[in-house]
Amino acid sequence: MPSFLWDCWPSLEIRAVLCAMGCIQSIGGKARVFREGITVIDVKASIDPIPTSIDESSSVVLRYRTPHFRASAQVVMPPIPKKETWIVGWIQACSHMEFYNQYGEQGMSSWELPDLQEGKIEAISDSDGVNYPWYGNTTETCTIVGPTKRDSKFIISMNDNFYPSVTWAVPVSESNVAKLTNIYRDQSFTTWLVATNTSTNDMIVLQTLHWRMQLSIEVNPTRPLGQRARLREPIAQDQPKILSKNEPIPPSALVKPNANDAQVLMWRPKYGQPLVVIPPKHR
Repeated sequence: MPSFLWDCWPSLEIRAVLCAMGCIQSIGGKARVFREGITVIDVKASIDPIPTSIDESSSVVLRYRTPHFRASAQVVMPPIPKKETWIVGWIQACSHMEFYNQYGEQGMSSWELPDLQEGKIEAISDSDGVNYPWYGNTTETCTIVGPTKRDSKFIISMNDNFYPSVTWAVPVSESNVAKLTNIYRDQSFTTWLVATNTSTNDMIVLQTLHWRMQLSIEVNPTRPLGQRARLREPIAQDQPKILSKNEPIPPSALVKPNANDAQVLMWRPKYGQPLVVIPPKHR
């Protein structure tokens, strides 16, 4: 990744996008200087002020798309006198997940993170699954290779949302008759702005964010396709919190597996034993 403002990500474009969305949580004004002289000029975070959209165009699955969580930060890295590399970027972890799809009196399917649910870990990595521990490696990080003779000023940004498919019919049934009656989802995340020296593995937390996405959809499977689902409260999401005091990153948020690879889809019938529908990719 390039190291200077005009190479990393255009700051004017990011500011225009965020200003257009409204409901922005921002820490600006006095710049904050951290170890190694790294300066954070501004941090912004928001969830788009729009409701979750529901798509009933498929006779097999219901799809929904939540509003986006967005974060951006303007950072200044001082000159690096040595031959060393710094990466500044976003790391995200899921700290809570409830994700249930109810099928009337028959039971429910549930996406679960067993280690998180059982309290074995505090949070699980939400990395893209390739660039651990980073959330991504395009706009989400900036790499500065030393030695450099002047300040490197850049903006890094990230966004996240949910766009899943939920079967109308019971997932363990051979029947294709719609039985879905409710979808409930509640997930919490911590997102850190981090600078790390790849030569020494020194890691500096520059900013900590908390955000949450809640969702409830009521479904009447007896109605015609296109008229079944209705979004319930909360229609609007709570806005992210930019913490005044940084939190440490749990070790489990920095390593494999990520949430996508660790999650398992269970079928939990009203009567009988639960079944694994989709096992975790990472064992």
